[in-house]
Amino acid sequence: MTISLYQASVPVIQKSLTALKGVLAKGAAHAEAKKIDESVFLAARLSPNMFPLTRQVQIAADFGKGPVARLAGVEVPKYDDTEATFAELAARIDKTLAFVGTFIPAQIDDQEDRDILLTIAGNPVTFKGQPYLLHFAMPNLYFHMSMAYAILRHNGVDVGKRDFIGGF
Repeated sequence: MTISLYQASVPVIQKSLTALKGVLAKGAAHAEAKKIDESVFLAARLSPNMFPLTRQVQIAADFGKGPVARLAGVEVPKYDDTEATFAELAARIDKTLAFVGTFIPAQIDDQEDRDILLTIAGNPVTFKGQPYLLHFAMPNLYFHMSMAYAILRHNGVDVGKRDFIGGF
């Protein structure tokens, strides 16, 4: 049995971002329960040279919308990166999920050999569709989701592996 690019992207991205939204909800609830200003969590980072929670979530959302758009050959929506609350980050995820949900298999399947041109660190990089999705986009989505999860976990939010993975 084979798996299509659509199956490897849209449902996986939807499940992942939904789980991330749940992790953020637990972060917001923890901040409220402990009477900690949520900006403390949103600015938290694991290391001084890593992005804070807010940026990790923004990038995760970008790796939700970007792959499906690029594989389908449509413009990737641009977001302003101005989120400053848990609610605004959740809204960004909702906006991303709504966009991802507009795609159908016929737009993404059979795009394994589509050229995907990106600029990374100021340099042009060309991927083929399948390696772009499987070896660049999805690992980046998981990385930034993991960092968001780890930042909240490190700061005392009661989240576990099941929160990260999402429902079965």
